[in-house]
Amino acid sequence: MSKSWTLTMIVAVALGFGVKSYLDAQDQKQVHQQSERAEHPLVTGANGEQKPLFNPDDPRINVVYFGFTRCPDVCPTSLAMLSAALHQVPEEALTKIRPILVTLDPDRDSGDDVHQYAQYFHENFEGYRADPETLEALAKKYGVIYIKTTLEDSALEYTVDHSSYFYFLTPDGTEMTKVQHTLTPAPLVKAINDITMEMQP
Repeated sequence: MSKSWTLTMIVAVALGFGVKSYLDAQDQKQVHQQSERAEHPLVTGANGEQKPLFNPDDPRINVVYFGFTRCPDVCPTSLAMLSAALHQVPEEALTKIRPILVTLDPDRDSGDDVHQYAQYFHENFEGYRADPETLEALAKKYGVIYIKTTLEDSALEYTVDHSSYFYFLTPDGTEMTKVQHTLTPAPLVKAINDITMEMQP
């Protein structure tokens, strides 16, 4: 084997190792960024105000629902059930709950849109828009499934098919339990009462 061929092989191996190291570093950076977005998500709410979604200093339990304002049936039904549940629980329990809607359609929903839509269901509701990367990180963290589906011959152009759960989260965003889409407020009333009873000193 000639010296030039040997040198070429050494250079090729070195370059290959360097490229792999660079790509590995980029992958690790991306994983870190996604983790940071999921643990400390920034969202936009009413009046375009950007803020952290979770506030460890707020002792209330977050009840988060992922939906969108143009949802034809599942979201309105789910939010109506949560609204009914909030009207049925004791006032003391109500003060310990923070109901939140996060849009799965950040391309069309602004923070104002989501907040106003959420307010139609209950005055305590908060509505937020996360940027697509943060939304993806949150969805991965909590197991939310969502996908755009094209609507033929529709002015809406597309809809968002998605899973439908209410996520009960601690003030820092840790999942406590979740309740699946329901056609009666009873499961939500039970979950709220059970969790808030545990919060009593």
